[in-house]
Amino acid sequence: MVVLATKIYVEGDARERSLDSLRSLVGNALGDLDVEFEVGLRDDDFPSVTVTGEDATVARNVLRDEWGTITPQFEDGETYVGTLESWDDDGFVLDAGEEVRIPADNLGLGPGTPEQVRTRFGLVQHVPMRFVYDEADGHALADSERDRLFDWTRAETGRVNVNSATRAEVRATVNRAGHARDIVTVERLGLLEQSIVCREETDPPGLLASIGEYLPAELLCVVP
Repeated sequence: MVVLATKIYVEGDARERSLDSLRSLVGNALGDLDVEFEVGLRDDDFPSVTVTGEDATVARNVLRDEWGTITPQFEDGETYVGTLESWDDDGFVLDAGEEVRIPADNLGLGPGTPEQVRTRFGLVQHVPMRFVYDEADGHALADSERDRLFDWTRAETGRVNVNSATRAEVRATVNRAGHARDIVTVERLGLLEQSIVCREETDPPGLLASIGEYLPAELLCVVP
């Protein structure tokens, strides 16, 4: 069994749609591998995938590479994935199956309070983030995570990041609001966390204001 490092925290029909979306994504990722799989949901909202068949080991590795996994144990110096649970003046708290605090000094994302950093980089709640585990000296964001976030702010185009919606739902919302031609694509950050990549002439705050009424979600801009 593999526990994927992305959460399904919506309720009701949205929860069922999210599970159906995940089943489709897992099926596409495993492709022609000789396996059968079953998707479940833990009490902490992390989905589990049970894989059986001749290619089960390969399939589990594919899922780990694509989603990251929640593990029962940690080793100092190793990189893991957690979802952004909360933030305060002392840093970020990630959910990696247990709470992992990233001290403010170990974020490595430039000046400002953790709240200001979160807003500047468009870090909506529950977005998956990579971190390096270090119980003695303090956990830190992984270099690969910092590079990804700095790339967002150095790009020629901005972004609007969204939670609580699948990629298909975000694309449908952009189309409904009449902005299909104003974006490049919708990147999947997690199952329910997406990043709308704007065209160069598109104003991210303006796009946010336009689509916000259609999405019961948190939306944050990334402005280069």
